[in-house]
Amino acid sequence: MPAVSAASLQTRAQLPAAHRIVVKVGSSSLTDGTGHLEPERLRALVDVLAARLGAGGQVVLVSSGAIAAGMGPLGLVARPRDLATQQAAASVGQGLLIAHYTRAFAAHQHRVAQVLLTADDTVRRGHYRNAYRALARLLDLGVVPVINENDAVATDEIRFGDNDRLAALVSHLVHADALVLLTDVDGLYTGPPDREGSVRIPLVAGPSDIEGVDVTSRGSAVGTGGMVTKLESVTIATQSGVPVLLTSAAQAAAALAGEDVGTWFAATGRRSSVRLLWLAHAARTRGRLVLDDGAVRALVERHKSLLPAGVTGFDGEFEAGDPVELVAPDGTLVGRGLVAYSAEEVPDLLGRSTKDLRAELGPGYDRELVHRDDLILMRRRARATLDR
Repeated sequence: MPAVSAASLQTRAQLPAAHRIVVKVGSSSLTDGTGHLEPERLRALVDVLAARLGAGGQVVLVSSGAIAAGMGPLGLVARPRDLATQQAAASVGQGLLIAHYTRAFAAHQHRVAQVLLTADDTVRRGHYRNAYRALARLLDLGVVPVINENDAVATDEIRFGDNDRLAALVSHLVHADALVLLTDVDGLYTGPPDREGSVRIPLVAGPSDIEGVDVTSRGSAVGTGGMVTKLESVTIATQSGVPVLLTSAAQAAAALAGEDVGTWFAATGRRSSVRLLWLAHAARTRGRLVLDDGAVRALVERHKSLLPAGVTGFDGEFEAGDPVELVAPDGTLVGRGLVAYSAEEVPDLLGRSTKDLRAELGPGYDRELVHRDDLILMRRRARATLDR
């Protein structure tokens, strides 16, 4: 079967022909019940991925498990809750995790590279270009990138479901043809999988297909996520043109062979700027700017940049380049953007024209508060505001 791209990857049956895939595996799929890394599970997954590589495909692996892998050596019986111990466990466990992957892939004559990222690294100016170039070159050299959240130095990045979101952002970043999420359940069900009467949902063509589905059950004690975070990452990927297959690690071979396992989420959108994707779905905003009605119309109807003259107020502590929310006079979220000034500078800019700012403060202060290239609209909410 000839290779197909994400644009033409319509069904799970085409998955064997996808050229480049991102596979994300959770901690619970790599560890035993006590939280220790279980090498047999890891090797079983590597065997499946190696077969894919042997058939000519490319694989980017986003692997959780560093904190879980460090729990055993540190004598921890449960996942630590405080940040310092999480960082310590990640520091110990990351080396163990990549060592196991190195040995397991080497048995199939494949090399691996450890890549530690945060979500910000895939989108910040300069960072995401470097990340793409590095990952693309590794793939060209036949190396398997093994990506993990940089837990050892992260702060608020260590939180519920980050590797799920990171996998979705990475799938967009590397122009993947599909994203495969491997977890401890074999697909999305109409209710908790262990509840009588719950059945697997084989295909989700759009959000309306899963309205009313109960996905609130907790994930494993070892992992950090649950089905809610899986679906959030699915939304990020599918809205950016990347289809997703969600299934269990035990069914990875069948999934990559195109068999009817797990849940297939069809792509619903087109590929967009990875920075804008991040702003819409994953950015942690540092504050907000309050817009007047004219500025809201300029952004939504005419797709203009946000100028200081259209901002009536702000809150939060942010630096230039940080993500902020853009809200209408009634507080309705209009969009998100990367602000060009710090919070200390903003008070002197509010409501003033760029001409006046240049005349009084000098060159450089006549630039946009948020440039249109650094802005994403929350279209439904923005449209509802204008229709008031």
